[in-house]
Order: sequence, then C-alpha cells, then structure tokens
Amino acid sequence: MTDYTKHTGYMDLQINGYAGVDFNAPQLSLDEVERVCARLEADGVEGVLATVITDALPRMAERIARLANFCEQSEQVRRVVRGVHVEGPFLNETIGYVGAHPAEHVRPASVDDVDRLIDAGGGVVSLMTLAPERDSALRVTRHLAEQGILVSAGHCDTPLDLLTDSIEAGLSLFTHLGNGCAAQVDRHDNIIQRALSLSDRLWLCFIADGIHVPWFALGNYVRCAGPERCIIVSDAIAAAGLGPGRYSLGELGIDVGPDRVARYGDTGYLAGSCTTLPDAASNLAEHLHLTEAQIHQMTHANPLAVLRHETLHARPN
Repeated sequence: MTDYTKHTGYMDLQINGYAGVDFNAPQLSLDEVERVCARLEADGVEGVLATVITDALPRMAERIARLANFCEQSEQVRRVVRGVHVEGPFLNETIGYVGAHPAEHVRPASVDDVDRLIDAGGGVVSLMTLAPERDSALRVTRHLAEQGILVSAGHCDTPLDLLTDSIEAGLSLFTHLGNGCAAQVDRHDNIIQRALSLSDRLWLCFIADGIHVPWFALGNYVRCAGPERCIIVSDAIAAAGLGPGRYSLGELGIDVGPDRVARYGDTGYLAGSCTTLPDAASNLAEHLHLTEAQIHQMTHANPLAVLRHETLHARPN
C-alpha cells in the first residue's frame, strides 16, 4: 500500500493550528508559526490557508493582521501560508449549525464588517466562509467576489434557491460539507442534499478523518460529486500531529481524548480535527479505496486550482 506520509505537495485550505500551535492564539509568535511551517513542510504539506475563526470582530482583525505581518517578515511563512481563511463570524447562529463557534460573536454579514477584516490583512485574506442566509441580498458575497476573494458556504441552512443565487453572486465552495449542521435534519430537503445537487457548480470540501463524516457517507458524497469536484481539508487544530490533552482554539478550551476526537467543553460539539492531510490521504485509500490519482486530485490539484481561481474541472465522460 502507498505510504502517503511520504508524499509531498499537499494543499490544505482550512487549518486552525498544528503541532501544538494555535493560529488563533492571542499571543501567537513568529517563532511558533515558523516552527509550524517547518513541521508542515516536513510532513509533505506544501501550502495552507491559516484559518481565523469566529470571535469578537476586533480580535479577529488583530489575528488576521498578525498573520499578515508574519507573512511579510518571514520567507518561510510566506512560502507555506498562502493566505488566510476567515471562518465566521457571519454564520447561522442556530444550535447545531453554529457548531463550536461562539454564538455570542456570530452576526449578520455586512460590507463594513467584512472590509474591516479584509483591510486588517492587507491582501492576505483569500477565502471567507459565511452562511448565505445571513448575507442580506448577497451583498457581501458579491463584494468579496469582486475583490477576488473566494467565498464558501458553511455553518448554514441555506434554502436551495438562495444557494443557487449565491453561486450566481460569486459563491464557489462549500466548507466541510456534512459538518456545521444540525445532527437531525429533514431526510430529503437538507443542506447536504442541496449542496450535493449543485456539485457541478461548487467545490465541496470534506474532513476525511472518519469522525466528522462516517466513511460510508463520505464515500457516497465523493461518488455523487466526483473526485474532480471534491477537496479534502484537515480543519486541524493545535492537537494535530500530537496526542490527547487540553488545547486552545482561540478563546475556546478544547479537550482531545484517547479517541483523538476534539470536543469543545461539555457541549459534545466537534471543534476541528486532530488529523493531518497525509493521514487523510491514507484514510481515503484505506477506507474509500480511491486511487492514488484521485487522492492527489483531492489533496493537491483541486485546492491548488481553487487558489488559482480556476474553473471547476469538467466531469469525465
């Protein structure tokens, strides 16, 4: 069997932290980020989008600015951190859909608030996850797309017609499909089915750790959309590459047990993952029996195409 831990070129569009370092930590240092970048490269990860999650807007802006400064100061950081993925705060605040994001900081999308976050990064913000139903008249989606910033739906319960309109306005991805939604949904008309029905127009991102989405379900989703439209992300937190313990994700305390599941306090909510992208690639081979070419497409070619703003690959005949 192929040893995917020896492969290189992985591209991760959603990583909150790694190897003991939290990108959302208030006192994050350049040394820590350089250490993470060195570890990522050693693990075969070529590039990432460092993810900043929901918090008070000034704190989010501060964290984005800090990451932007590190990219300016360090060639190594600039080489690995290809941009920032802002996940929130413009999410669906309903229990289940909001996940581990602190609901007190979730808010409707506004151009002024978005500009505050974008301006803090001075061009480093590459991707933003929002709930389309929290974006009145899709103004923010259009505003971001016009500036060349990728827009992804996530932590949402968007009706099909609005999701379709969002694509017309510039939406191009769906963040960790199968997660960031209620545990119990309508058996037919739910956000997973809606997103899958639009897989010819959306890149669909998944966490391949067997925890966020059961293997049989992930296999169904990949077969439905096709590997040419799927992207594997780690959604890793500081626990990635380490063992059980207590970790941080911004202001949140995250507990990782022997089962390597990251949970937020006593809520039971999943809070990112402990997996690495090489481990996810191995999982795709072992549990979904995907080919080496398909795994390369989902962990390298497709995320790279997204960062280059390339159009979706055509479905093979």
